[in-house]
Amino acid sequence: MRGRGAQAVDRRSRTVVDPEGRPQRVALTAAATGSWLLRGNDDRLSVYALVEGGVHRWTETAIGSGRWTGPDLFPAEGLTGLSVAQGANRYVHFLGRREQRSGEGVPKVDLLYAVQYQSGRTLGDWRSLGNPYRDPKDAVTLGMPTAAVDGQGTVHVFVSGGPGGVMLRRESRSGAWEAWKDLRGGSVAGGLAAAANSVGLIELLAPGHRSVMRWVQTERGADLRRAQDLVPAPLPGSAALLETAPGTFTAYWSEQSGTGVYAQRPGEWAFPAGGAPGYGPHATLRATLDGYDCTVLAHQGRDGTAVLGVCGTGAESGGLWWTDTGVTCTGTPALALDGQGRVVMAAVTADGAVLVNRQRPEPGLALSDWDRLPDD
Repeated sequence: MRGRGAQAVDRRSRTVVDPEGRPQRVALTAAATGSWLLRGNDDRLSVYALVEGGVHRWTETAIGSGRWTGPDLFPAEGLTGLSVAQGANRYVHFLGRREQRSGEGVPKVDLLYAVQYQSGRTLGDWRSLGNPYRDPKDAVTLGMPTAAVDGQGTVHVFVSGGPGGVMLRRESRSGAWEAWKDLRGGSVAGGLAAAANSVGLIELLAPGHRSVMRWVQTERGADLRRAQDLVPAPLPGSAALLETAPGTFTAYWSEQSGTGVYAQRPGEWAFPAGGAPGYGPHATLRATLDGYDCTVLAHQGRDGTAVLGVCGTGAESGGLWWTDTGVTCTGTPALALDGQGRVVMAAVTADGAVLVNRQRPEPGLALSDWDRLPDD
């Protein structure tokens, strides 16, 4: 028997309900990191966000419909952050940083992992990936994880902490998880960024205090090796990757002294691409606009609003065309192509709402009015 003030989770719908079975609103905590607006294997989009007690998901009712079901709640107590990644098979991988407190002592911190195989279906069970740091004082400094899935379907989880450097744990071909491995490197200032290219090779960026540290995978299944750092110095956590040619990533980051976004490809000098970003990473996307291959970036601007930038792919040195959406957001906006090839943008507002807009059938990149996703 539950008291009348209790809440429960309906395990079939994974929706929070009161004792009479009525849906209850759950407070949204923050936008996830990584690509939290994703197209599934049936070409429907889903949105994922961190909420009190777990993860919320909204799913399109049909391909490109602009109508959404949800939110569905996937319970996971103690999450202080959520990172989302997707492989070539479009499975969605979830990584959460969890704190568990008992009394007033140092909290126990670990990483949780789960996977969703199909759009609109439930997640697999959450499992702990542990913590690479054994000393309790180091363990509590564990940062936000990021993940990438290589061409063999192997999940690579990266995280940093107080001792410095980057730690890697990856899933073996048998499905078991290998032990943590130290990739070393200097002290990390903010979030990591990882991605796999169309060849199936992974690249990792870690903003440091004087440069962006970089690791690359040169062949499938190989260990990542340290590559040349990127300069100028980045804002903490501002790095992002986008494949702009077959097998080639362009790195993007915000320059530390406030001169805007920089871009760099292997074998080239870094060049300014304009913009006035605030703190945090950039969402990246390639899209065909008016018949041209274009790069689209989005970030939280200095005034706290969601800002969108567009240029021809590979032509960042000429600067991006930046537009302020005017919508105040929390964290980094998300970008994706829907099942009809249209650009879709999502943002989490300061009051916890999730807003989505979509490319209109007009020249350039004209977006529709924002739609608010249901919150109960």
